[in-house]
Amino acid sequence: MDLESVIQSEDGLVKADMEKLTFYAVSAPEKLDRIGSYLAERLSRDVVRHRSGYVLIAMEALDQLLMACHSQSIKPFVESFLHMVAKLLESGEPKLQVLGTNSFVKFANIEEDTPSYHRRYDFFVSRFSAMCHSCDSDPETRTEIRIAGIRGIQGVVRKTVNDELRATIWEPQHMDKIVPSLLFNMQKIEEVDSRIGPPPSPSAADKEENPAVLAENCLRELLGRATFGNMNNAVRPVFAHLDHHRLWDPNEFAVHCFKIIMYSIQAQYSHHVIQEILGHLDARKKDSPRVRAGIIQVLLEAVAIAAKGSIGPTVLEVFNTLLKHLRLSVEFEAYDLQGGSISSANLNTSSKDSDEKIVQNAIIQTIGFFGSNLPDYQRSEIMMFIMGKVPVFGTSTHTLDISQLGDLGTRRIQIMLLRSLLMVTSGYKAKTIVTALPGSFLDPLLSPSLMEDYELRQLVLEVMHNLMDRHDNRAKLRGIRIIPDVADLKIKREKICRQDTSFMKKNGQQLYRHIYLGCKEEDNVQKNYELLYTSLALITIELANEEVVIDLIRLAIALQDSAIINEDNLPMFHRCGIMALVAAYLNFVSQMIAVPAFCQHVSKVIEIRTMEAPYFLPEHIFRDKCMLPKSLEKHDKNLYFLTNKIAESLGGSGYSVERLSVPYVPQVTDEDRLSRRKSIVDTVSIQVDILPNSIPSDDVVSNTEEITFEALKKAIDTSGMEEQEKEKRRLVIEKFQKAPFEEIAAQCESKANFLHDRLAQILELTIRPPPSPSGTLTITSGHAQYQSVPVYEMKFPDLCVY
Repeated sequence: MDLESVIQSEDGLVKADMEKLTFYAVSAPEKLDRIGSYLAERLSRDVVRHRSGYVLIAMEALDQLLMACHSQSIKPFVESFLHMVAKLLESGEPKLQVLGTNSFVKFANIEEDTPSYHRRYDFFVSRFSAMCHSCDSDPETRTEIRIAGIRGIQGVVRKTVNDELRATIWEPQHMDKIVPSLLFNMQKIEEVDSRIGPPPSPSAADKEENPAVLAENCLRELLGRATFGNMNNAVRPVFAHLDHHRLWDPNEFAVHCFKIIMYSIQAQYSHHVIQEILGHLDARKKDSPRVRAGIIQVLLEAVAIAAKGSIGPTVLEVFNTLLKHLRLSVEFEAYDLQGGSISSANLNTSSKDSDEKIVQNAIIQTIGFFGSNLPDYQRSEIMMFIMGKVPVFGTSTHTLDISQLGDLGTRRIQIMLLRSLLMVTSGYKAKTIVTALPGSFLDPLLSPSLMEDYELRQLVLEVMHNLMDRHDNRAKLRGIRIIPDVADLKIKREKICRQDTSFMKKNGQQLYRHIYLGCKEEDNVQKNYELLYTSLALITIELANEEVVIDLIRLAIALQDSAIINEDNLPMFHRCGIMALVAAYLNFVSQMIAVPAFCQHVSKVIEIRTMEAPYFLPEHIFRDKCMLPKSLEKHDKNLYFLTNKIAESLGGSGYSVERLSVPYVPQVTDEDRLSRRKSIVDTVSIQVDILPNSIPSDDVVSNTEEITFEALKKAIDTSGMEEQEKEKRRLVIEKFQKAPFEEIAAQCESKANFLHDRLAQILELTIRPPPSPSGTLTITSGHAQYQSVPVYEMKFPDLCVY
């Protein structure tokens, strides 16, 4: 067979001779090696002599032979073919480079019968990557070469992935060339799509004409073929490219890249990408705030996509890393503020401060989105995890290092962590309140350390609302107001379950105390009163039985009394705000329990207030330029909600109202001694409630004075003992400030029980409990009957009962 007759002129192949050559090659495949060697030699000579016509003819002949022959003997021919392609790619002629690329793409689409263990494509990876960065002066030529380079990379990927030795293409030295080359061409997209869903597939015309679209399609194909072992090698060059070209600020292109990555890889490998982003965030932790914010926003987009599929084992790692960077951001912010206060010449302090807030907001948004997409069992663990990071003064239970933050930084990190917790708890629905608010979570949440700032108190209340509101009633309660008809709100509620009743018996006083003290803070704003009102309303809806309703009313009356007496020296606006809060809540609860007499009393007080004291109503006091009274002492009692009338109205409907006569006083906890806040022991009195169903104890306090009938009479008659009483009060307050809580509780209980026993022993009295537990004693001795006296009002010389 004469090969010269096939390539006889630059006019093209001689069709008849080419058909003969093809038939000869198929019939005698062992001759393919010689045919390939001759064509390669001829093509090399023509390339050097710049005889482009003969080069085109030779390559066309090679292509037809390659497509026609599929035997094992084609291996040596392929080596000659790839050698000729390499010659074309090395030439400086753009047309020859495109010609060689087209031939290689045709070869890449051929499926070989047996793998080639010795063939490598290192040269082609390097050459095609270089073509992707073509800087030819002619725009059309430059675009043509870049498209050829991208198509060549796509061919290499397809050939090596389908080959048994496909692992070679995933080596870092190849990925470090392929991925940046594709990203370089993708940067030429004028408008980066900011869509949330997966990007649509480009059309065939776009693939052929637009380098950016073709590169994007090639990157998708590359990542779609990545497996568990080589995923990281394909992703890491993306970070290097974005760092080198400073594409984190602004980060539109970075977000676009990672959307492509997350939608292209297999879903079970999503957590690998998230781990790589977290690792890069750690590596760039000392960069500018905007760079870190850009990386965090990319993480948010990746998490948003991964949350729909497989998250993997990175849940706690994500939150731990984000919380660590939140702490670092607060540290940087605090350092900048300190530097700004020292040097007034620092004009960039405010801009750095705002930049750090961008970082913090991005972290919180990421935490919230990630947490809201977790299943409930994982979300509860994350809630505990974040709560464990919140710094609480006086304890070492938190796991976040705050040694470098100072007071201002600690307060800032508390706010940031509570905002993160608020995002995670949003939409969380637990079947029982015990699941949502376990003791290990509730105790630090209601800690006095989280009450020292009005914003902290707002966040704590909002977190509680997220967890309490299991029937989506909070939106109906938004804004503190007098609701004319609560039925119009269509409140959703269910019967209180046994677990919720048990929760309130155990933790109710803790919730009441938090609300009571929260109302009396001097830095409260309107939002604080609105959230406190919502808290009372949600407890009523979700957790209130008859006993809880009575306790909530006691709490409301105690708040009213505190506003009138004003032991805390609150401003007039805050006193009127408390009065308005009490009015709004009693109006709500009276309609919720539907006791007509109670509703009538509340409505009458509100009506009188509307006429005579509108500043006691939320619609007026929280309005701009509301006129405030000079004092509250001279107001008519008809403007106030009266305990006796409330007790009378509820008692007539079957409620057990004995506890209404006992004023509510918040409990003193151990945390009060640890907190930097003013101790509530200084502003509240101490009381001991002795109910008729108290179980008497056999224990006798040995150091108690003997109580005789004369001593009892002296205790009841307190005239002439004022100085002694003042001294005893001072000693009692001092004792309650310094003694452990358990010791005080045990001593008070023992003395109360001792009094009960000694009265019966010494006076040989008959103690007759009333028909219902009223908390009073009726004393009968012979024919004389003493007036019933409420036990909590009795005063004895040696007992801490006031």
